[in-house]
Formats: sequence, C-alpha cells, structure tokens
Amino acid sequence: MKFVDEIQIKISSGHGGPGSISFRRESYAPRGGPDGGDGGKGGDVIFKTSRHINSLVDYKSHRKYAAENGHPGTGDNCSGSNGQDMIMIVPEGSIIRNLDGEVLYDLADIDEVTVLKGGRGGKGNTFFKNSVNQAPEHAQPGEEGEAMEIILELKLIADVGIIGFPNAGKSTLISRISAARPKIADYPFTTLTPNLGVVKVGDYSNFVVADIPGLIKGAHQGIGLGIMFLKHIERTRLFLHIVDVSGMNGRDPLQDYEDIQYELEMYDQMNKDKDGFFPLMEREQIVVLNKIDLISKDQIEKIKQQFKKKFGVEAQVISAVTGKLTQELLVTVADKILKAKGVE
Repeated sequence: MKFVDEIQIKISSGHGGPGSISFRRESYAPRGGPDGGDGGKGGDVIFKTSRHINSLVDYKSHRKYAAENGHPGTGDNCSGSNGQDMIMIVPEGSIIRNLDGEVLYDLADIDEVTVLKGGRGGKGNTFFKNSVNQAPEHAQPGEEGEAMEIILELKLIADVGIIGFPNAGKSTLISRISAARPKIADYPFTTLTPNLGVVKVGDYSNFVVADIPGLIKGAHQGIGLGIMFLKHIERTRLFLHIVDVSGMNGRDPLQDYEDIQYELEMYDQMNKDKDGFFPLMEREQIVVLNKIDLISKDQIEKIKQQFKKKFGVEAQVISAVTGKLTQELLVTVADKILKAKGVE
C-alpha cells in the first residue's frame, strides 16, 4: 500500500430537504386542510479513527466528499427522511487543518468528531396553520449545508521515535525488538516510509516504536528524502538516536550525531510558529551506538568517552544484528516511557 500522510480535500454536509405544500383531498374530509410534511435533515460529515489503517491513501483518488441531502417532505404529514451521513475513516493521529494551517481537530485522543453538520429540514405548510391562517400556502426550504476545504495530515502515534542516518541500523533494530518487518539492505534509503512496531519488555506495558527514514545532512533543505517524515516523531515521548560506529560507511560517528541534531534544530526553527507544534529538541534522547560487533572493545570505549566529552552524552551500545545488549536498552526505554506516562 502506498503511504500517503497529507492530502487536501473538500467536504460538504447535506442540505436540508424542503417542506411540503400539500392539502388533504379525500372525499370524506370535505374541509381538507394543510398536510404538508417537514423536510429531512441533511447528513453530517463525521470523522472516525481506526487503528487498522495507517495511511490516507483511500482519499487520494477523490478530492470531494459530500453527505446526502435531506429528502423533501410529502403530503399526508409525511416527513422526508434524513440524508445519510458521510463517514470519513482516518488513522489514529490524524489532524484536520484549515487552509491557513490552523488545527481544527486533533484526532490523537478523539475517536469520533462531527466536523460539519447537515442543514435543518424545512417545515411543511402544516406547521404554519393557525386560527387566522387555516390554509397556509407556503413552506420552508431546507437550510443549506456547510462546505469547506481541509488539509488532512497524519502523524503517527508512537512512544519512541528511532532516528539516525540511513544504514545506521534503525530497521534492523525495529525488526529485532518487535514483529515489524521493514526492508533491510546495505544501501541508503532502504526504508521509504515510517515503520511501526509494538515492543513488549517483561512485565512492562507495550510501547510503540516508529522507525523514521530518510534523515541526512541537509534534509531541511530538501536533500535526500528531505524532512517529509519528521512530522511522524512529533508525537513521540522519547527518541532513540542510532549511530553507526563500525566505520564501514566512511563517516565519523560524532559528526553523524551532530548532523542529525542540527537537522532537528532546523526543523524546529521551520515549524516554531506552527499551531500545536512541540519542539523536537526538547524531547529526551537515548543515544545508541550500534554495530559494536564490528569493532573492538577498546574502540567502543573510546567512542563512548568521545561522546561524553564532546556532547555530555552517556551513550548506550548495542548490536542490532546479533541482539547484544538490546534487551538492556529496552529496559531503559521502558522505564523512561513509564515515567513519562506518570507510572512509577
């Protein structure tokens, strides 16, 4: 399935049905009288979230979505039926914005919301009968529905965001610690969409991790995959910053760390005035030195000391391929997630 995380669509609620102008014509009711029924209410536009979908691809083929209009009233005081609601099923974590970028609804914690209400049905001529006007010859038209263009945006809901350069081992780690099975290969940009995995650690509650692809030096300027997926770690409580220390890619681990930190900072600068934005640099990070199976213990210790001296970072070390020390890392992560949720 193609991953789509932002789309612009037009939504419209239904118009109310018109009331009826009708009079009784039965032979056994010689005096007759008005019997026009009311029109039906127009359908609402309702958004519901589902944890079983993780993309907005279903809304890519059509850009206009309209609820049904209410049906007109008829004689014999029969009201028109209400228009059918337009039910929009979207992933958890979806955001509804107007075209100015203002957040109208954040569906991270909302299961269902009525975004547009249908128009009220018009009253039939029976409603207007009174002692003065025994045979009213007018009825109300239905109220018009509402319409607007919106931007649907998806931000994945995860407790932990895994960040780092391509080939640092992010996909390998998520496949090691969860049931997620992302594509893994020894070339850049193997992962082209975010991957979610659910992790269980001993008796701890489950927590969700997201592998965020395509982040390299210059990403905020559109280099590589740019910053198109960074929005998906905006909801995370904690970052796992994976750094490749094997030296096989010809890069400096300290420079890699510094480059990614700079991209997070630039992303914050670009979005600081955005409604509801919480800076990425303010999230807690665990720096993880990966691929320790490819270097000596002395080299590992040297790199750890360099991170501590230059950045003040107490880095953890793992081998995602062999699984070495990954369980210890998960215990640390689980402890921090539980504390962030207020669970002691």
